[in-house]
Amino acid sequence: MKDYDESTAFLGQWGRFQQVVFFLLCASIVPNGLGAFSVVFLTDIPRHHCLIPEENLTQDWRDAIIPIEVVNGKREQSRCSRYRLDVVRNLSAQGFIPGRDVNLTDLEQEGCVDGWSYSKDIYQSTLVSEFDLVCSDQWKQPFTSTACFLGYLVGSFISGQLSDRFGRKPVFFTTIAVQTIFSFCQVFSPSWTVFIILIFFNGFGQISNYVSGYVLGTEILTGDVRVIFSSMGVCLGFAIGYMILPLVAFFLRDWKSLLLAISLPGVLYIPLWWFIPESPRWLLSQGRVEEAEAIVRKAAKTNRVEAPMVIFKDYSAHDDDMHPQEHLNVISLVKTQSVRSTTVILCLVWFSLSIGYYGLSLNTSRLHANPYISCFLSAAAEVPAYMSCWLALKYFPRRLSVIFILLLGGVSLFLIQLVPETLSELAVALEMLGKLVITNGTALMYAYTAELYPTVLRNTAEGVCITVSRIGSCLAPFLLQLRESFEYLPYIILGTLAVVSAFAVLFLPESFGKPLPQTIQQMQKRESMKCPCITRK
Repeated sequence: MKDYDESTAFLGQWGRFQQVVFFLLCASIVPNGLGAFSVVFLTDIPRHHCLIPEENLTQDWRDAIIPIEVVNGKREQSRCSRYRLDVVRNLSAQGFIPGRDVNLTDLEQEGCVDGWSYSKDIYQSTLVSEFDLVCSDQWKQPFTSTACFLGYLVGSFISGQLSDRFGRKPVFFTTIAVQTIFSFCQVFSPSWTVFIILIFFNGFGQISNYVSGYVLGTEILTGDVRVIFSSMGVCLGFAIGYMILPLVAFFLRDWKSLLLAISLPGVLYIPLWWFIPESPRWLLSQGRVEEAEAIVRKAAKTNRVEAPMVIFKDYSAHDDDMHPQEHLNVISLVKTQSVRSTTVILCLVWFSLSIGYYGLSLNTSRLHANPYISCFLSAAAEVPAYMSCWLALKYFPRRLSVIFILLLGGVSLFLIQLVPETLSELAVALEMLGKLVITNGTALMYAYTAELYPTVLRNTAEGVCITVSRIGSCLAPFLLQLRESFEYLPYIILGTLAVVSAFAVLFLPESFGKPLPQTIQQMQKRESMKCPCITRK
């Protein structure tokens, strides 16, 4: 029996059918870029201090009632305390002047019992100002992003199994609906608890339609077009949505309007049901040969080519060419020393890249006085990252590329702490460089991981590595909270992880220009030649 690519070669690689599928699937990823980092604006923390009720206070006491604290060497108003209102009221009524008649440091302080007053210089409202996610409840602010990434983690784990069982197309459109509906429902959240439940399912829908759309495209498209789609097409679709986000957020300064604008584009994808077909490969794997042939014949008609009388001749839904006697699972990734070493190193690299990517992306609102400019720069950095990834995959050794990327990213993040405050633009440039190379490395690792493992373990290995990377993304929002202790601590941790991962990659084999291993034995043989320092059991 011919393989799928050979059986459908008469269609060509870039006819009208392939063009429609390519551009529509890439366009379907744009809302993912819009939604993935909307939390940058939704959960940003406006300047705030304790609310001062309408009291009969002199202007001097109204100005002095908020204590002054030193934060990272800068004097600023306390965010979580004020001088006791009843004491200040009495002192004001007696005509005392703060700082002259009264030593403010001797006054007793209290928490923000009347709530908070939030600055509206940048935002009309955010989740933080809506639900008071500050002071004792400040942990809820990073956990909001983590809830979304937990949805990513579950979606990454489940979406592949769902699409394997029910088909690529139904899961793709169902999860677009899930993303759209739950994003819309978030607008009406009566509490923070309801919001994080909704954002969890929103994250689940986002990653699930991304994965199913990615798989659908790689299975329908063939040859060089498939490579371009998988390495640049979907990634640039995401980057375009990411770049549009700060523009939308600039004009919609309250969180409900922003969420509403992000959710509405999903409705536009309903008509795509009639233009995007099911994957013929999946139909063949289910023994539905006639349906697969019908789709391919329709494609031939669209491309104005003639299809043969029988397209999939002597097709069997259960091809036994790929070593059916081997039934491997996750345990196989840690059974032997050589495979275990590769798995541990790759999980470390995936974790480091993921926590770095999401940490730097979520930090954009604090890079510059204007968070919209910072977010756009962060999104724009992804375009050259994906393009350079395609060049790296085509021309450069994998191991050398990953080591260079990790070292460059790590060093650039280390250098940020050495930049004087008067050169803030240089600090932003270094962080954008780190974001660019880490984005490049993340895209590169998909290919490198697939090339290291044999066919019988490839999907399992990719799944485990991606799951570990999602753990990194879940921790990223809390990593950024460490800057409250030391401003540059997140950069030091991310830089250290990148450098350690770079040295670990030295112990991985090279895969550039070599045939993919088909069995565990072939994988072990390759490692024994390239990594003699690692003993095998």
